[in-house]
Amino acid sequence: MLVASNRGPVSYTVGEDGSLDAKRGGGGLVSGLSAIGSDADALWVCSALSDGDREAVRRGVGEDGVRMLDIPAGVHADAYNGIANSVLWFVHHMLYQTPLEPVFDAEFRRQWTSYETYNRAFAEALAEEAAPGAAVVVQDYHLTLVPGMLRELRPDLRIGHFSHTPWAPPEYFRMLPDDVAGQVLRGMLGADRLGFLTQRWADAFTACAEQFAGGLGGTRIGVHGLGADADFLRKRSHEADVEERMAALREEIGEGRRTIVRVDRTELSKNIVRGLLAYRRLLETHAEWRERVVHVAFAYPSRQDLAVYRDYTAEVRRLSEEINAEYGTPGWTPVVLNLKDDFARSLAAYRLADVALVNPIRDGMNLVAKEVPVVSDAGCALVLSREAGAFEELGEDAIVVNPYDVTGTAAALHEALSMAPEERAERSKRLAAAATALPPAQWFLDQLDALRG
Repeated sequence: MLVASNRGPVSYTVGEDGSLDAKRGGGGLVSGLSAIGSDADALWVCSALSDGDREAVRRGVGEDGVRMLDIPAGVHADAYNGIANSVLWFVHHMLYQTPLEPVFDAEFRRQWTSYETYNRAFAEALAEEAAPGAAVVVQDYHLTLVPGMLRELRPDLRIGHFSHTPWAPPEYFRMLPDDVAGQVLRGMLGADRLGFLTQRWADAFTACAEQFAGGLGGTRIGVHGLGADADFLRKRSHEADVEERMAALREEIGEGRRTIVRVDRTELSKNIVRGLLAYRRLLETHAEWRERVVHVAFAYPSRQDLAVYRDYTAEVRRLSEEINAEYGTPGWTPVVLNLKDDFARSLAAYRLADVALVNPIRDGMNLVAKEVPVVSDAGCALVLSREAGAFEELGEDAIVVNPYDVTGTAAALHEALSMAPEERAERSKRLAAAATALPPAQWFLDQLDALRG
């Protein structure tokens, strides 16, 4: 069995003395692969992302079961930032300001050639490594061309592809140049089986394939809604470093105050700015919450090598400071904003949450929506965007919002804060059950079984 993804399960840094230090990654894929057992004959093919990774490849240093590809840094930057994150991500999350973008010009074509080169490097490595009839599970929008390329090289393989993002509806997907849209679809349809997080995204892909590629052919479609890892989260959230951060957060929030918690990357699709605008509207229209509630907003840096993301992060900071200047008092800071990634502090915020705000413009799943109810000490109310993939599983017990409607989101926050503790705890219990229905290990094994079956 082989797994292919842009980011692998391990990363390397070069120490001052020239030594290489390895750091093991986390996430659903790492948990899933571990579920098949260390004695399984498995290989993870990934890209060398850092100088440390590239140095490890050059020195021939590596972990058993992992092959890093030393793709030239310029090619990787074009493929990853130029195409995957600035075109495919924007299409699937419907993020373009269409009067001005996209512009598919000569520079785009140059970057698209790099994306093809990058995908071909993965396909060739997988073809070289795979035993006859092996199962290959390709991950995400970075590698949409790999299944088709690999099928040409190794028609004997069982090939699956899983999309962790939404899939654009046909009327938005057709924004791509016709030949590029065709390449993406034919690349995906080289797989025996395609996996999506929700039925909505699977249906959108099917509609695109029917309109622009003549149908699915022999490719099968499956839906696997990745869940939260309850055992890991509950254990990790009660370790000493989390307890320390809880004490610090309680002091920062103040005695007896309610909390509205969000934990996101500063990713455009997460809709942090409208969340802050909704919180400001809450304070405007419901003066009774002033000095009684704190918005704990952890917005961790994402893709800061792209100007549009740096600008977005700056706007999050500016708006938070504006709200604090407008409403803050000597004993009360309305917004507690932190832009530095800290998983233990995120878990501390989860445990303290009275309300979780998850309001993405569009999201493949959104695991934060699933994690907070699992970890929250007293149970939390979930304010959830109907455009999050998690809505399909959690919508019944969440307070559902249109992510563009700031006044509606403010009203939802008021409803969530006003919810009786008993109802909040009961809803939170049902949310946690739904959120953990398909934990990462089972999510991965279900895909593998379906691919082999």
